[in-house]
Amino acid sequence: MRSGPPDVSAAFAPLDPQLVLGAYAIGVFPMADARDADGVYWVEPKYRAILPLDGFHLSHSLRKTIAADRFRVTANAAFEQVIALCAEAAEDRPDTWINPQIERASIELHRLGFAHSIEVWDGERLAGGLYGIALGRAFFGESMVSRARDASKVAMAWLVARLRAGGFSLLDCQFMTDHLASLGAVEIPRSTYVGLLSAAVEGVVGAGASTAGAASAGDFFALDRGLSSSLPTGTESGPPTGKVIAQLLVQTS
Repeated sequence: MRSGPPDVSAAFAPLDPQLVLGAYAIGVFPMADARDADGVYWVEPKYRAILPLDGFHLSHSLRKTIAADRFRVTANAAFEQVIALCAEAAEDRPDTWINPQIERASIELHRLGFAHSIEVWDGERLAGGLYGIALGRAFFGESMVSRARDASKVAMAWLVARLRAGGFSLLDCQFMTDHLASLGAVEIPRSTYVGLLSAAVEGVVGAGASTAGAASAGDFFALDRGLSSSLPTGTESGPPTGKVIAQLLVQTS
């Protein structure tokens, strides 16, 4: 969910998955100059975009699209396809910050259970989606992509619903864009962000990110099991419908 790298620390380092988790826990993340770049930079913006989970802007048209199940939406069904699509050049984005080093580390974090994706399908075609990293009660949105009208908005709506149902407290969008602002994202100074981040990862990062305690972490899959009290009454276990997602978001939108 990035557009540019302000406040870049000009340091290169091997991109080990545990290093990445440790960096995110203190508010730092990696980027590359281009898709074919050999190394990465570590970035800590002075101002951070976040999307308050109770402040998602659900427009009337987007609500209709979601409730009508215009798209089929899945989670973690095609992680590698999503990151490849995010890294792919497009007419409005000829290059990307996702180089092979970042892609490999993200796939390994997915294998370890820390990185997740939301896929938006138009029939059998992957029309859009997003991916990011979950640590404690924080979700760090990495990138989102759209190859059909409203596909990325639908992906974000489902992500917000999933994070709310799972007890997350922070959705980090990193850099502000007009698109994110239209969905309810706000920009906050680094000091405010660090406070929110510390609360979200408290008790999770101690001896190491791999020792994350289940009691302190958000549940990315609570939505699928109907485990959250925030879900509409009568929600059953299994893949939620678009109507359930719309109802969940309308509660505070």
